Amino acid sequence: MSKAAYIKYREGYKYQLAENYLLNINIRPEQEIRTEYLVLAPTGLLLIKKGYAWDGASGPTIDTKSCMRGSLVHDALYQLMRLGLIDTSNRDYADELMRKICIEDGMWSIRANVWCTFLDRFAGFAIRPSSEPPVLTAP
Repeated sequence: MSKAAYIKYREGYKYQLAENYLLNINIRPEQEIRTEYLVLAPTGLLLIKKGYAWDGASGPTIDTKSCMRGSLVHDALYQLMRLGLIDTSNRDYADELMRKICIEDGMWSIRANVWCTFLDRFAGFAIRPSSEPPVLTAP
């Protein structure tokens, strides 16, 4: 085997989107933002592309169907903040949007409210560029 036979990967993801997902949001950049898996149009249309990976619910909680869509959108918006593509002032909006989506998807409002409170108090680190998972290599 040659020395060039290695892989590049990232850790920390549990789920991978099987189809594109579109959502209108209240973040409207001046110009279209485009990454490999995320597109945010000036109209507020967010496209999360097939193949996007995220980690589901974070913190002292469990993944349920009622948190999957909310955690997907929340992780995508936090990633755009970590990458410096949208301003970190959007953090409160991202947290509240996640809460709203989770309730729409059947989560008890008390659970969604507690989750949002924990995000407010403990998730500030997750929008820092240093929180973006590094690319690792193996072997």
